[in-house]
Amino acid sequence: MTSVDVVVVGAGLAGLSCARDLALAGTDVVVLEARPRTGGRVEGATLDDGRTVQLGGEVVGSVHLAYQELATELGLRLVPSYTDIGGVAFYDLRDTVHRDGGWLADAEAQLQRLDATLVEVARSVDPTFPLDTEDAQRLDDLSVAAFARDVGVTPSALRLLDLKMRYTGLDGARDLSVLGQLRAIAGVGGHSPTDYEVWENLKVEGGSSVLVDALTAALADRIHLASPVVALEVGPTCRTVLVGGETFESSAIVCALPAPVLRSLRLEGVSDERVRSLRRQRQVPAVKAVVALDEPVWEKVGCNGQILSERESGGFWVQGGSVLSSLSGPDLVASVERATPGVATQRLLTGLERALGPVGSTQVLWRHWASDPFSLGYVAHWAPGDLTAVGPLHGTHEPPFFVAGSDHWASGYMEGAVATGRAAAAAVLGHPDRRPVYRHPR
Repeated sequence: MTSVDVVVVGAGLAGLSCARDLALAGTDVVVLEARPRTGGRVEGATLDDGRTVQLGGEVVGSVHLAYQELATELGLRLVPSYTDIGGVAFYDLRDTVHRDGGWLADAEAQLQRLDATLVEVARSVDPTFPLDTEDAQRLDDLSVAAFARDVGVTPSALRLLDLKMRYTGLDGARDLSVLGQLRAIAGVGGHSPTDYEVWENLKVEGGSSVLVDALTAALADRIHLASPVVALEVGPTCRTVLVGGETFESSAIVCALPAPVLRSLRLEGVSDERVRSLRRQRQVPAVKAVVALDEPVWEKVGCNGQILSERESGGFWVQGGSVLSSLSGPDLVASVERATPGVATQRLLTGLERALGPVGSTQVLWRHWASDPFSLGYVAHWAPGDLTAVGPLHGTHEPPFFVAGSDHWASGYMEGAVATGRAAAAAVLGHPDRRPVYRHPR
């Protein structure tokens, strides 16, 4: 039996950010992580030629304040992401590849009007308390696709909207709650998540895993790797039980596990309502691929490396140098994971070469987040009805039980991990509950 002040369960960005703040405050804190590494859904890998690539979380935006603040504190530099690259986006549609975007002019104009409407409605939403919004139930039950049709968006524009959703690894607009979207917009001061110029325009120099490395170094031997937790017992003395029976006693527990993983744990000593709320949350199943080329071949055809696809993947974007990233969301996960070795890679490269032409030699790495037992998904998912089903306890604490993680956020999942991790640390230390720390004016 080991006794400490606070146990943090999970060494993703949320758990590491929380533990760092607790340690800086003089708290005796340990972090328990099931994997043999830190970082959670942020993971770096080294290619055969020595290049470092990102298999998980990669970019943030200028609207994501908590992440930027932490990077600055750690002495890290933020640099422009793929949105700063010259050229135009290509569209790999079911019937053909569009390189001029001409067919999109009217559809883009319609989506801009849709975004303007959503931004205006979002002014009435408090992102911390979205269920207090007037007509919250109706807005949550309503899909973004239905809302778009109600304001006159045509089928061709809806097709483009679905293409953009697919590009980021999500389901289409039919499976996205309007209230969830309004909450995300309100949380960053009035910018649509499809505005990549402010949502995805930054990255840590060297890759997001550099931030994880810095947090890991700061916490040193406070982190226990390969230590999967099976039970959380909350009470005057809290107990965290590992798979082998080892137990940690503490005054508080911070749970920074993804919602689907938390469902498999025995959770005692918190209210039934909170357990139901936590277990009702969902994540999007997704697979990420990294395609390393010898040169940035997209430049030869005037492409900026962004390819939005209706076919073998959600598309591609430039991770850095001559490396591309790609997400395959819910409609593709099964076909990718069930494919025989090499088939998924060949299909991915077929789509890439259809858009760009021959790409030469490649190295392709896959990360199956949907089936990883310690993530069971990629980003939080707010389908119609989900916010009201999860209820007002979402993202709140029940001391001495505290929560952190991107599942409790709406405005960028690395941003959410950092913001909720630091807010949980503040709550443990007795500061006012800042759940989560939305700092943009409404």
